Amino acid sequence: MNNDQLMLSQLNSLLAGEHSPVAILANASALINQTVDQLNWVGFYRYDHANDELVLGPFQGRVACMHIKMGAGVCGTAAQDRKVQVVADVSQYPGYISCDAAAKSELVVPLVKQDGSLYGVLDLDAPVRDRFDNQLVATMTASAAIIMKAIDEAA
Repeated sequence: MNNDQLMLSQLNSLLAGEHSPVAILANASALINQTVDQLNWVGFYRYDHANDELVLGPFQGRVACMHIKMGAGVCGTAAQDRKVQVVADVSQYPGYISCDAAAKSELVVPLVKQDGSLYGVLDLDAPVRDRFDNQLVATMTASAAIIMKAIDEAA
């Protein structure tokens, strides 16, 4: 079993049977932060339907932006388009929202519930450019699926 498979297995075990969405997101961010190297921020933004924005959720790292409008920055774009966003160099991203000057690259995976509604996004920042290769993108996409399965089962 490689490191990615091990982390996914640990995530499945960690979240199994948990009924609190906050606990699910908190422990998922901690596990990802502990097992994936070269990250300086891992966390979640949850979709606030009433205000049509993303609101900061559980995370590991420095203080972060608390509200992100839909379509704004990497997180808002991922949420609005419901497509994974991989940014090799954030300084080259038009409209990039800088919450931490140490971030050089970013990966954002949309979180979508079983019923098709947007739940939020999983956001990872790295202090190096080109951190997010295809393998890590696939692993984080699989992680998002495990997290959303746990969230859906908790509801």
